[in-house]
Amino acid sequence: MNPFIYFLLFFKASLFSFGSVGNLASLHRDLLSKGWAREANFGEALAIGQFSPGSNGLWTVSLGYLTYGLPGAGLALLSLVLPPLLILPLEAAYHRIEHQAWAQAVIRSLSLVSIGILLSAAWSILDGRTIDIGSVLICLAACALCMNRRIGSFLTLLLAMGAGYLLYGLH
Repeated sequence: MNPFIYFLLFFKASLFSFGSVGNLASLHRDLLSKGWAREANFGEALAIGQFSPGSNGLWTVSLGYLTYGLPGAGLALLSLVLPPLLILPLEAAYHRIEHQAWAQAVIRSLSLVSIGILLSAAWSILDGRTIDIGSVLICLAACALCMNRRIGSFLTLLLAMGAGYLLYGLH
């Protein structure tokens, strides 16, 4: 495994994502195609990221550790820190144009792009998997619970896990 290429893959994914799991599709495609990660690494890293304190985007540090040990975790963390440092000068320039109609349209379109990236990530993970009505109902119920601000994501995750266990048991 080439550490420089490894870092560049994480950096590219972080640079062109919009937070949280926006970099999932890129990392999933790149690391699997090179044989540097297994499908299970992504599920484990996302689960660790959900249970860990801090930003959801830190799941990539777990992925780095699972795929390349401590050097991988360090390179993944560095790849998360550098894009915001590069964006700071752009942010200063944006404040001068933020009241322009075209600038606001660009920001709205970036929101749609991030939704597309998330859907692409979900599709790439589910591609080839059997999806049944029970899984879809658990997913929709979890989404509905997440929209309710009084129920936290941790409780929603526990409820979804419980429903999955009742429906499918341990395999």
